[in-house]
Amino acid sequence: MNNYKIAVIKGDGIGPEIVDEAIKVLDAVASKENFNLEYNEFLLGGSAVDVFDNPCPDETIKGCLNANAVLFGSIGGEKWDNLPKEKRPEFGLLKLRKSLGLFANVRPAIIFDELLNASTLKPEVIKGVDLSVVRELTGGIYFGEPREKTADVAFNTMIYTKEEIERIAEVAFEEAMKRRKKVTSVDKANVLEVSELWRETVEEVHKRYPLVELEHMYVDNAAMQLVRNPKQFDVILTGNIFGDILSDEASMIIGSIGLLPSASIGGKVGLFEPIHGSAPDIAGQGIANPIATILSAAMMLDYLGETKAAQRINTAIKNVLQEGYRTKDLASFDAKEVVTTEEMGSLIAEHASN
Repeated sequence: MNNYKIAVIKGDGIGPEIVDEAIKVLDAVASKENFNLEYNEFLLGGSAVDVFDNPCPDETIKGCLNANAVLFGSIGGEKWDNLPKEKRPEFGLLKLRKSLGLFANVRPAIIFDELLNASTLKPEVIKGVDLSVVRELTGGIYFGEPREKTADVAFNTMIYTKEEIERIAEVAFEEAMKRRKKVTSVDKANVLEVSELWRETVEEVHKRYPLVELEHMYVDNAAMQLVRNPKQFDVILTGNIFGDILSDEASMIIGSIGLLPSASIGGKVGLFEPIHGSAPDIAGQGIANPIATILSAAMMLDYLGETKAAQRINTAIKNVLQEGYRTKDLASFDAKEVVTTEEMGSLIAEHASN
């Protein structure tokens, strides 16, 4: 029997609720597919600030490095918004990603036929959408130095090295090889020197992947095309800030930010999380949608090589949605029954173990 050590970071807000349901589903498929998951819980974000006065304690970094994978919920909330930058929850997540060497974020966006009406776009525009955003995670304007803010002026530095671009491009082309063999590289090469280097480097990496079609697209056009014709995309490759924006746009094409999972990879251990925030306004009410976290758990199993278990989870989610079960965020879209966070997790776990 295979045994995997999973570092669990529930985080803040709805984080504990949604992670608990993902673990419930993971345990169901682990039992069915005959492998074992050993969980060790660590603090990050606001909850870590409250206990350690540090949003990313060394203990959390060490625990994650000793695991096979990290399952993460969400962090942040108004409670910690006025803290110095280095003590804010978001800084803790950035530090963890950097410490684990997680330079690539993979965010699939797949439309469920059962939720076609949940999108603000017409069903005929989005039916069949199946794309993946590959976002560079540890470089770009979020990390560039120097950076400064005074009373009258502020500036940030957008910087990428050739090495950083090469390694994220390789992730995108490898992802495309598993899919429909098309990469759309998104930049702003008509005005940014950083994007000029990005485009040149992506072209060089593309030579090693002759079976993959490569196209370039300016980010403003990509944002428009995602709404106009999202089915044209297979893998979208882009930098940190552009990927941050475009992946959230993709979530609205699908119908709810509560449906999109993600994987942060590239280092010793992968980290798997929903793309949504901690939603402190609904924490503790039992109405949060756990599906994105459960889908992230399925991506984690794929990463660990437990592909059958991952497929069980994906199929279970589809079946539960087909039966008309919805959490509150999707209640108005062909819902036969509106269920709580816990009930949705239990339904998916039950289907996954059949």
